[in-house]
Amino acid sequence: MRPPSEKILILDFGSQYTQLIARTTRELGAYCEIHPHDLAEDAVRDFSPCGIILSGGPESALAEDAPRVSDAALNSGAPILGVCYGMQAL
Repeated sequence: MRPPSEKILILDFGSQYTQLIARTTRELGAYCEIHPHDLAEDAVRDFSPCGIILSGGPESALAEDAPRVSDAALNSGAPILGVCYGMQAL
């Protein structure tokens, strides 16, 4: 079996829709995996995504202790789509 060429990394900020986002992504023909939003930099690099989706979450992006988008995701070179909280965090 050859490795998938279109790999999407979904970084989960706690959204109730993360699984739906993954299912829809797969239905569009792309391979994807869901990982926590704070996935280690080497894991992001090793996954080598052609795109990253930041899921939503229950937090406010303005809260002082709110989860942030990791430097690993921002520096990956892959296009990033933020959904709800993911967009606000960007």
